[in-house]
Amino acid sequence: MNQVSYVVVFPTIFSKNKIPHLISNIKKILKIKNQEFKSVKRDGDIILVDANDPVFASSAIDLLFGVEKIAIARQSTNNFEKIVSEITSISGNLLLKGEKFLVKVEGISKGFVTKDVEVAATSNIIEKKVKLGARPGTDERFDKLLYTYLTKNNSYICIFSDKGKGGIPYQLQNKKTICAIYDEISAISCYEAIKQGNDVKIIVCYRQKSELTNLARIINQVIPRLVQNSVEIEFLQIKINPNGIKNHLIYVSTILEILLRYSNNRIALSLSPLIHSSQFIDNSLKTVFGKKKIPILPLTGVDMNLFDDAKEIGLERNMKKIEKMVTMTADEIPSFSEKDVELALKTKKIITVEIGPNNVHDILDSLENH
Repeated sequence: MNQVSYVVVFPTIFSKNKIPHLISNIKKILKIKNQEFKSVKRDGDIILVDANDPVFASSAIDLLFGVEKIAIARQSTNNFEKIVSEITSISGNLLLKGEKFLVKVEGISKGFVTKDVEVAATSNIIEKKVKLGARPGTDERFDKLLYTYLTKNNSYICIFSDKGKGGIPYQLQNKKTICAIYDEISAISCYEAIKQGNDVKIIVCYRQKSELTNLARIINQVIPRLVQNSVEIEFLQIKINPNGIKNHLIYVSTILEILLRYSNNRIALSLSPLIHSSQFIDNSLKTVFGKKKIPILPLTGVDMNLFDDAKEIGLERNMKKIEKMVTMTADEIPSFSEKDVELALKTKKIITVEIGPNNVHDILDSLENH
């Protein structure tokens, strides 16, 4: 058996016809994260990364959208006896004493059915690893999954696997979309816009300087998803009373008007029919169309996934605040002040963030010294 451990990338079903673009993103993120690799190539519907450090490489790739699952696996041939032997051998290194295990084999089988491999490998493990006391589990209950994927000529016996972020590859839409981050919901909306393949221009809006630390932390979780070494971000202060639902809607309307002042043709709106009234959404859409621009609604169709996204971008401690935001009720359509828009535009600060471990401090220091 070839002892090279590959990082195996499983594209989402939406990315299977976009694999060349995903390969390009994988190469970019590995270079950005200073991860050396010998090759990135496809084998059927999966992508193989021959990296110097598979663990760190898989962590870097895990930032990308368009990925259903990432695994570190050993390559063998697509041969019944060889596959069973390798699964049995690797199980000895993966299983702990008394664990329940599940053998799962998927992909293209040649002259056999994958279920036969699962049964044979399970029997072998019970017989040959008897000292482990390992027992077969079920699809619903197991401690360790022993997963193998088969391509036309090869088999990949997984040592480790992790769930990917879903979505489609970044920049696939080939259009620049402007989005504003001003609270947790808007950050999730921006995250979803990137997940849906949009290349985004981010502006950050705040009312008080005390909000900047929290916003910097939020941005720090979003910008690594952009497959770039550095990101230019614009900050604007909008001096609107932060208290009350009506003031919040005035704030959102003011931000929309600011977004419309940019040359970008696609405007991401952080609105959802599960949160905002149909009157408020309809009015916002009419406003965008009235400027002959295209509104994008990344949160459309996102329900409980909104909370999963919040956790994904490190907002666990903000959950109570998010729950409060999604349960607000307001049917009115408050008007914004042209004066507030003009004053906000005068506060614009543009900073460039080199994506790295100190982004939060870099952002705050740049704003302080600007």
